[in-house]
Amino acid sequence: MGPNCPTPRLILISRVGCAEPERAELYGSICTGAFALGHAGLLDGHKVTTHWQNAQLLAACFPAAEVIFDRIYIRDGRLMTSAGVTAGIDLGLALVAERHGPQVAVAVAKRLVVVAQRQGGQSQFSPYLTAPVDEDSPIARAQAHVMQHVGERHTLQSLADAIGMSVRNFGRAFAQETGITPHEFVERARVDAARRLLEGSDRALKAVAFDCGFGSADRMRIVFTERLGVSPAQYRSSFRKL
Repeated sequence: MGPNCPTPRLILISRVGCAEPERAELYGSICTGAFALGHAGLLDGHKVTTHWQNAQLLAACFPAAEVIFDRIYIRDGRLMTSAGVTAGIDLGLALVAERHGPQVAVAVAKRLVVVAQRQGGQSQFSPYLTAPVDEDSPIARAQAHVMQHVGERHTLQSLADAIGMSVRNFGRAFAQETGITPHEFVERARVDAARRLLEGSDRALKAVAFDCGFGSADRMRIVFTERLGVSPAQYRSSFRKL
């Protein structure tokens, strides 16, 4: 367990209570409650999730668990874990549907004024791009170039030329500093740019796709579906700023 792993001030599952999950039909956590389960030794060997902002830390703290980053909730045998606090509602509705049927779950969802089953995973709530480690590095300048010209076509050669590096050195340095390829970064930048336009404007989907470098609305739909689990239209419906 790493030195930066948070230790809950109050672990509801104490050593005395640790035997209880072994006898329970079902047990679990909501949001960062997964850390309490981890400290109690209850995540080992299980697929689990938590809030996207804490998922990497959870994986580092409890390497014997398999942390899934993009799920609203996960059931692995008798263990259930969920993403953020509101994802606990999704988890609860799933349990209601399991025990009492989908009609009851829908009725409960209507009472709560929520959807019975959200589409997509946590990716639609989290930013794809993170700040570079060194903002003055050549790689950071390449990233800035992409984001400032997100609608343009970008290749290894064009990006290397933009910062005065050879293609070979650029590709290797980019992967070492960011952990992803330049192509992956460009696509992530396009997705984030499109998300901002979908949230903050009424521009037609084909116009958003063109402005963000996808080329067509169909291509943007494919990328959104693969990466976020929802179409651009569904994303706009969920996140459109009032």
